[in-house]
Amino acid sequence: MSQAEIDRAVAERMGQGLSLYQIDEKLLRELAPDLILTQDLCQVCAPSGNEVSQVLTALPQKPEILWLTPQSLEGIFENIRDLGNATGKEQEASQLITNCETRLETLGEKVSHATSQPRVFCMEWLDPVYASGHWVPELVKLAGGVDNLGSERGESVRVEWEQIVEWQPEVLIIMPCGFNLQQTTKQIWDAFGGGHSQFFQLPAVRQGQVYAVDANSYFARPGPRVVDGAELLAHLIHPELFADSPLMKNHEGVFHKVDVDLLLRRLKEGHDYYMEAGALVFTASYLKRRGYCCDNGCRHCPY
Repeated sequence: MSQAEIDRAVAERMGQGLSLYQIDEKLLRELAPDLILTQDLCQVCAPSGNEVSQVLTALPQKPEILWLTPQSLEGIFENIRDLGNATGKEQEASQLITNCETRLETLGEKVSHATSQPRVFCMEWLDPVYASGHWVPELVKLAGGVDNLGSERGESVRVEWEQIVEWQPEVLIIMPCGFNLQQTTKQIWDAFGGGHSQFFQLPAVRQGQVYAVDANSYFARPGPRVVDGAELLAHLIHPELFADSPLMKNHEGVFHKVDVDLLLRRLKEGHDYYMEAGALVFTASYLKRRGYCCDNGCRHCPY
């Protein structure tokens, strides 16, 4: 399904008061868990509270329920502490939080040397476009950027293209919720390949500062890896401070710089493709810069 189709399907089902998920009650009874982790932060991302409450009646022994509803880094760390308490791992949880906070302090010190705070837009869905919420705007701030379209500690919200054009982002981070890097790069091509007038008006696009990221690993999940996400954003927003970073030299599977010329179908024979027996053959360089496998059996596919 395209992003627009997914959005319509979710909206229709939720508009009817239906859930997006089904709980396997038989398997849950067999497992007989002592502890269930669940969340009611996002209606799209988890079973509803009613479903969880109803399924408990089917269990032979009532387990402990730990509800996780963080909206900020502080909330994420509190959830880690709660999980440590619930599993008898208080010391390990405390150490993990300390490590995360130390890394963020180190990042803050590095970013303090930046001479500017670029305008950033974190695009959490492409069609329709959603701005980021919850902890992501906080990560942008820690990384030395400003995203006025995001809603810190609030929900991700739909925004119009006119708002994005008015904001004039200098760095565009595309992070559709729940998508890994290859899935994200494919969505970018589906949404913007061949021309999208408002997208190509943005300073970030004109200056080649558009990045696809693995949102599923570093931004969408409220866990310790959001600290990796903050570090990743800092690298993308302030590359001048991290030129010698291992991440900038080896970012396979973490982020992908979008080649705007390829989106505009500006291809160069010999560099992006060659002709063979009247057929067009894409080069490995082109396929690598495109960023995803199309499953068409391309001869030089690097994926």
